[in-house]
Amino acid sequence: MRKKQQGMATVEFAIIGALMLLLLLVVIEFGRLVFVWNSATEATRRGVRVAVVCPVNDPAISNVTVFNNDTTPGASAFITGLSSTDVVVDYLALDGTVLNCTGCNCDDTCGDDSFVSIKYVQVSINNYQHTLLLPPPLNVTLNMPPFTSSLPRESLGVVPGVGTQCTFG
Repeated sequence: MRKKQQGMATVEFAIIGALMLLLLLVVIEFGRLVFVWNSATEATRRGVRVAVVCPVNDPAISNVTVFNNDTTPGASAFITGLSSTDVVVDYLALDGTVLNCTGCNCDDTCGDDSFVSIKYVQVSINNYQHTLLLPPPLNVTLNMPPFTSSLPRESLGVVPGVGTQCTFG
């Protein structure tokens, strides 16, 4: 009887060890998912803080939103798969409707009142996908919901006596 049981502990350990390793990887990956979720939320907050003090549709807004410097567009150095093209900046009227801000339509150079009708700025990250780094078949790609932050407008880059510039620290 003893001879038939030899190696049983090794087999049991291999099975339980593989399951424990998989469980550990799932816990680590869940932690990474929560980190990315919080980072994307913070990115929109960061972007809207820049957007309220920069000129309308300034490219620095989307660059800074994805944790790049103000002149570096493209992929985020901080969140894998996030790009400045995933950032949407909307300028809102008092009732929350999105204003069409193209050309000089929403800056102070057209001579109309479109610039003063901007009451809120909203920055969103849309179409972001997060891929889980787990062994197949658990390595799925998740479509994340839009992340959005809004703030009341501030200067929108207009500095009296200086002109239009993007000033943030």
